[in-house]
Amino acid sequence: MLDQLSNRLQKAMKYLRGEGKITEKNMAEALRMIRLALLEADVNFRVVKDFVERVKHKSLEQEVLLSLTPAQQVIQIVRDELTSVLGQEAKKLKFSSSPPSIFMLVGLQGSGKTTTCGKLAKWVLTLKKNPLLVSFDLKRPAAQEQMKMIAQMLNLPFHELTEEQMASPSEALRDLIKFTKDRSNDPLIVDTAGRLHVDEELMEELRMVRDTLNPTEVIYIGDSMTGQDAVKSAQLFEEKIGLTSIILTKLDGDARGGAALSIVSVTGKPIMFIGVGEKFDKLEVFHPDRMASRVLGMGDILSLVEKAEQEADLKEAEELARRLKKQEFTLEDFKKQLVQMKKMGSLSQVMNLLPAGGAFKNISKMNIDDTKILHYEAIINSMTNEERENPKLISGSRRSRIARGSGRPISEVNQLLKQFLEVRKMMKKPQFQKLIGTFPKTPSF
Repeated sequence: MLDQLSNRLQKAMKYLRGEGKITEKNMAEALRMIRLALLEADVNFRVVKDFVERVKHKSLEQEVLLSLTPAQQVIQIVRDELTSVLGQEAKKLKFSSSPPSIFMLVGLQGSGKTTTCGKLAKWVLTLKKNPLLVSFDLKRPAAQEQMKMIAQMLNLPFHELTEEQMASPSEALRDLIKFTKDRSNDPLIVDTAGRLHVDEELMEELRMVRDTLNPTEVIYIGDSMTGQDAVKSAQLFEEKIGLTSIILTKLDGDARGGAALSIVSVTGKPIMFIGVGEKFDKLEVFHPDRMASRVLGMGDILSLVEKAEQEADLKEAEELARRLKKQEFTLEDFKKQLVQMKKMGSLSQVMNLLPAGGAFKNISKMNIDDTKILHYEAIINSMTNEERENPKLISGSRRSRIARGSGRPISEVNQLLKQFLEVRKMMKKPQFQKLIGTFPKTPSF
């Protein structure tokens, strides 16, 4: 996620750390690197200009230049400015005080709008809500079929509008509100028409839907992979019909980040959620401060903890924390944690939440991909209890036996043992032990 931007900005920060003190000359070089990183990431040029000017102004203030750690202060300034560009703070989904809340999703065709309706419905289920899904497109009645299929996959209610109803769209929408109230559904999630390009006919239809439904939220769905095209479209939707918030889809595959870093400044509307995968549970609340930290290689421990809390067995987590404090981490524990991490999403996504330095500096080099989890589990299952407790017992002949029993090559057995020892070595570091000391207490955030 935003790998290209992240790598280039981290390179600029590394350059600053290598300087003994901050001067106008080396600050100018760092700003040049930051400007190039943002422009190559397809960030709106006005956003880049304003961003660089603010960083320059704050970084060359006297108290920064004379501080004991000027480079760290500049990095903090860059982080704060990134947070500001991304929207400052997380935006909460607004619910109406008199149900039903109505969420109207708008955007161009192919942005992932219909799938996002399903993701949003699944997300509100965690709030103990009872969502109803509807598709409203006067030009493409077949759009209802896709939404109906998504509703069936999620086992959620879907209301299908007949051709006769669609012939009187305003009346159909008013009937829809009554139907939703009668069934006590809340929220009503409405998928709307999408086209390949913005045109006045589309906007006229959306204005009619908006005026009739009076939605609680008008949410723009933008494909982050399209960069500035998504930003320009969002700007047009804001000008023509008005938006309350934004959901960026496909952010997990976006290496550049142009849309994420431009869309809030250009539209004045916050990013509320991000799509980070194809499955319906891959919708995440967008936290600008956490994203800024991730982009700069500082990690996102809070999001990692939240993911773990959603999936973890509390008793098992407490036992693991106790064993980690006593440095009793075994191959059996390693297997359990690999399986647990798999539940939290792809391992690359989980690894990206960890800081790029300190105790986790080399963790990205471990190269554990999702396909290896089952292989590693089979290898550990082929070991004796004694071997899992004490890997030093695993000699050459034992490795051959384990390889035969698991159906995996000896090279993979060797690779597993090497990576396990790397993890155990990392867990003995003071920084990691300090972090473990906070568990299993739940952080307050």
